[in-house]
Amino acid sequence: MKKTLSYSIALAALIGMAGCSQSKDSAAVDTQEATTLRFAHFWPATSATHTKVFAPWAKKIEEESGGRLKVEIFPSATLAKADAAYEATAKGTVDIGSQLQGYTNGRFPLTQITELPGLSNSATQMNCMLQTLYDDGVIASEYEDTHLLFMMGTGPGGIHTVDKPINEPNDLKGQRIRRPSAIAGDIIEAAGGTPVGLPVTDVYTSLQRGVLDGLSLPWDAMGSFKLTELANTHTNIPFYSSAIVVTMNKGKYDNLPQDLKQVIDDNSGQMMAALAGKVFDEEDDKFMAEAKAQGDVMIDIPDPLNDPLWKGPLEAGTKKYLQDISALGLDADTVYQKAKEASAACKS
Repeated sequence: MKKTLSYSIALAALIGMAGCSQSKDSAAVDTQEATTLRFAHFWPATSATHTKVFAPWAKKIEEESGGRLKVEIFPSATLAKADAAYEATAKGTVDIGSQLQGYTNGRFPLTQITELPGLSNSATQMNCMLQTLYDDGVIASEYEDTHLLFMMGTGPGGIHTVDKPINEPNDLKGQRIRRPSAIAGDIIEAAGGTPVGLPVTDVYTSLQRGVLDGLSLPWDAMGSFKLTELANTHTNIPFYSSAIVVTMNKGKYDNLPQDLKQVIDDNSGQMMAALAGKVFDEEDDKFMAEAKAQGDVMIDIPDPLNDPLWKGPLEAGTKKYLQDISALGLDADTVYQKAKEASAACKS
């Protein structure tokens, strides 16, 4: 009886210790420090790009990782400049970054072929084309120093001025127009305007001070950066689109456990490209409608490649860009053909 009692007490103590150990182990898992990913971009925190694309993406990553991944977003170029987010991501200064490829002229020459006129009529089409070319390996070599998450792209960019109607190329003569990329700049210059390289975050004050006469941007960006408060004359001419990349530091991704890599992978690629395209298209429609409602002047040139006045400058700009890229030893013509094929397949 005594032996039995002693055995029972010992067994109970052992079970209690095991339970305590399990409880401690559970607590350790529960309190395991999450991996925080710092995400830098240049859009305002109030923009749809932030609130409808990046913030929901970050929340989904956190939820699907069970809280083991957290994404801390730094909008408005607070952590990396608008033209340096990709490089900051590659170096590990930030963990995730997004920027326009056109902000670093010459860094993504093959990708920027997708920006040429006639290749996309909507952000949805642009995003699909970009992601397809990356997935098919056509432009993937330009991103080997990071882990690419997904491609985005804007809707067609137009020309927006202060009190100066731009009906034809001659109207651009003497006009200082902010250009978002070298491609857009070549076309503006071919049409007679003076392209000015300037971060979009500086455009508002430059318009206010008369440093610029106008700018070239899609409607989404016009609204996001409140430029419709100043520019009141708009030429809706689809002469370029802007490519955008969202990418992750390669080392940061590689060091994640496989299940967390899977969470990232499940929220990358064509699915996110499509979501972003839908958001950009909706914002384009919204801000254009608002400008019309406030009485702004609208000039529509929907098919400039077949317009007798605009066709020349657009073709000249396209030819110059492809020749410049070919001169670097790159197969620009093949990529341009692949872009046309992807564009046709992605047409909505």
